[in-house]
Parts: sequence; structure tokens; C-alpha cells
Amino acid sequence: MSEASVKADGRSRPRTALLFSLGLVLFLILLALGSWQVQRLYWKEGLLETIDRRTHSAPRPLAEVEKEFAATGDVDYTPVTVTGTFLHQGERHFYATWEGDAGFNVYTPLALDDGRFVLINRGFVPYDLKDAAKRAKGQVTGKVTVTGLARNPLPAKPSMMLPDNDVAKNIFYWKDRDVMAASAGLPAGAALVPIFIDADKTLNPGGLPVGGVTIIDLPNSHLQYAMTWYGLAAALAAVLILRLRRPAKEE
Repeated sequence: MSEASVKADGRSRPRTALLFSLGLVLFLILLALGSWQVQRLYWKEGLLETIDRRTHSAPRPLAEVEKEFAATGDVDYTPVTVTGTFLHQGERHFYATWEGDAGFNVYTPLALDDGRFVLINRGFVPYDLKDAAKRAKGQVTGKVTVTGLARNPLPAKPSMMLPDNDVAKNIFYWKDRDVMAASAGLPAGAALVPIFIDADKTLNPGGLPVGGVTIIDLPNSHLQYAMTWYGLAAALAAVLILRLRRPAKEE
């Protein structure tokens, strides 16, 4: 072997070692990402199973659901039944779409017999029917019983991409329960049930609001993501093995 070849080989070995080390680090990162997605897959499958079990269970009294929420902090999609009187003058409007139309989900305080209030998502109204006077038939009076799905309150704004709520115009882009209640004109010191309730599809007089608008659509692509990360790790491993074997063949 010539002196030039020895020098070239001496220079290439540290570079090969460096590239191999970087490749090994990247390989471990890809494996970790794949394993994380597998963990997320198990979590998502458990969540979907819980939601399916809850939505197909019988409606429960509000007191039972509240007790479970106090114990676990999670009653999302649990069927619940509650009785009270709507305070339509305090309805809050949450920007939403339904079957391709833009409009609002109407959240109305329901006064309970124990003096507390719970915000009921009565359903969807088109954008041009935001004004309750245009859908007066749906403003039911007297004591009513509502059956629907319990929904957990949001601890904070879910995304910085969402606009801030416009309380002055009564347009909410995220469900800030405390602000919705505070701006609804409830009596001073009014106590609020800690959850929302999405009303079911029971038809309202005049057809509005349209109930049963709860969307349960949780994508579960974690298996595909895991396979992608593991596939990239396998491809990288193949490249590293070939790179290590090449000098030996050349010698």
C-alpha cells in the first residue's frame, strides 16, 4: 500500500467513525419516535374504547356524573339527564359549522332546582339566525328535561391559532366556561355546575336549535406513524451496515 493510500485511509477512518456515530444517534432517535407512537396508539385505542362504552350507556342523573367528575376530572361523552328552566336571555354563541353551514352552537344557562346553573349546548343555528328573536319558537319556557352528553370544561385556550373570544359581540371561538357564564347575566354569586352538557337530537319547537351536534371524530393514525419511524430506522441501519462493510471489501 502506498504512503498516499495510508494517509488517505488514516483521514477517512475518523470521518467514517463520526458519520457512524451520528447515524447511530439518529437511529436511536427514530426508534424512540416509533416506540412513542406505539404508546400513543395504545392510549388512543383505550380512549376510543372508553368513549364508545360511555356513549352507548344509559343516561345518568346529573348528581352521579358530578360525583364522578369530582373524583376523576373526566366525564366526557357520558350520557346525562338534567331538569331545570332555561334562561334564554343569557344564551352564549359558540362559532361552529354543521353539515357544511357556518353558524353557532347555542349555549344556554339552565337554572336547576338547587339554585345552580349548567350551560347547555342546545345545538346549531345558522349564522343569520344568531338573533334569538328570529327563532322564537325554539325558546321553550317552563321546566324542561334535557338529555345529552356531559363535556369536560377546557382548562385553557386549546390553541394559539384560535381567535380570542369576542365577548362584547357574544361570539366565542373556544369554550371558556367561566367567561361564558359571567357574561350570561346570571344572578350575583350564582354557582355553576363544572361541566357542559351537549343536548341530544330531541327536536326543538320550530326545528332550532338543531340538537345532537356533538362531533366524536378522533383520528387514530399512530400505527402508520410508528411504521414510518421504524421503517426509516431500518433503512438507516441498512445504510450504516453497507457503509461499514464497504471498506473491508475494498481492502
